[in-house]
Amino acid sequence: MKKIALVFIISFILALSIFLGVQYYVNIHSEKGALQVTSSPESKVYINGSYIGQTPLCKCQATDMIAPGDYTIRVVPVGSSLQTFQEKITISQGVLTVVDRKFGSNGQSEGSIISLTPLEDKTISQLVVVSFPQGAKVTLDDQDIGTTPFSTNNPTESDHDLKVSKDGYNEKEIRIRTPLGYKLTIVAYLSTNPTGLAFPTASSSASPTTIPPGSPTPSPTQSVLILQTPTGYLRVREGPSLSASEVGEVTPGKAYPLISQESGWDEIMVNSGTTGWISSQYAQAE
Repeated sequence: MKKIALVFIISFILALSIFLGVQYYVNIHSEKGALQVTSSPESKVYINGSYIGQTPLCKCQATDMIAPGDYTIRVVPVGSSLQTFQEKITISQGVLTVVDRKFGSNGQSEGSIISLTPLEDKTISQLVVVSFPQGAKVTLDDQDIGTTPFSTNNPTESDHDLKVSKDGYNEKEIRIRTPLGYKLTIVAYLSTNPTGLAFPTASSSASPTTIPPGSPTPSPTQSVLILQTPTGYLRVREGPSLSASEVGEVTPGKAYPLISQESGWDEIMVNSGTTGWISSQYAQAE
């Protein structure tokens, strides 16, 4: 009898240990978030400089998810000279972040980043829409609701058809759902549409240059203060155009010497030897 009781106790302890072990395993991975990346053409995907796979990619399995936090994602087209896409993303616990990119040349690239962020108040929801370029019209279920950057509280908890459009650019349409307890953020990248209404952009022929060592450095008499942006940073480009290659980033709250100006663009001195162009809507002359 004692032997049977002892076997029962040992079996119970073993079963309990297995259960607790599995529960601990699940709890560890439930604290992570999922990432899905799609692109055209197929591309290599890097997170904070580390290669994680090739599109179509989904880090969606419990053993393959990503720890919550802020990351820099880089999507590099395979076997192509098309420009690499790089952006900052946020991975949140227990939710999926979706990155989609369609590569093209001469301003024809487009895409989106869709992410959910948990809110402390689980009885409300938020919708935030950011676009590049800024000032695009936002339509929700065929009703105009504002222009980007746009934010609203408590949209209907259901499926919605979201459209982002601007003269001179192709419309971006995204199917979304706005769940309670989360902030849904949409970042839409619009491609140019040469057949649409003209959107004024400066010629890229006046591109900035890297000042050779020992050359006289321009002596700007004015500086610009970088204003807050939807992403927390501002892109610096080779020329005064959205299609110009990105050469760096500047931080809101910092001031940089102003070299020259084009329509809607400011040329600044990023460091002692390099200049670049930023959108003037995020810069304030000092």
